[in-house]
Amino acid sequence: MTKLVIQGKNVDITDSIRSYVQEKIDRAVSHFAQITSEVDVNLSVARNPRISASQSAEVTLYANGTIIRAEESSENLYASIDRVADKLARKLRKYKERNGVHRTRHAPKTSVVVAQQPVSAPVNTERQPELPAEVVRTKYFAMPPMTVQEALHQLELVDHDFYVFRNSENDEINVIYVRNHGGFGLIRPHR
Repeated sequence: MTKLVIQGKNVDITDSIRSYVQEKIDRAVSHFAQITSEVDVNLSVARNPRISASQSAEVTLYANGTIIRAEESSENLYASIDRVADKLARKLRKYKERNGVHRTRHAPKTSVVVAQQPVSAPVNTERQPELPAEVVRTKYFAMPPMTVQEALHQLELVDHDFYVFRNSENDEINVIYVRNHGGFGLIRPHR
């Protein structure tokens, strides 16, 4: 039995919402229950009238030490739940297929693939990064050693722009990220 945690921000989690989420997430995860240990669902409603897709559903799933994340927003909370459940099911299928293929066929190293990709658009040199004045959230997570290819796969599963990992080739902390003008980049410490 997979543990399901449902939380809400600016929304009351009624019995009907709770049962709807449970039904949709159970259906999305049913074929992957043997690898799933916990599913966290965060439902939220933005109180800004300028945001049309103000009702969001975010799901974080823990599967065999891997985190799979999906998020969807729309004008209707139930539609957001439907969309995020579909997205989660697709990511789980992709995760399962990749892990099956990964054992039988070796893909080229990400560093080689990244190096071979040409820049398809001009680099935006006028962009100025803006950092927050203070740290507002701290996260802790296990960082088992993995290859660059495995980190790239994790990056696709967590649905973020970057992924921090411990490189199994050199035991260094690295960051793999999505480049603004296509492809992926790898940040390594300078020796």
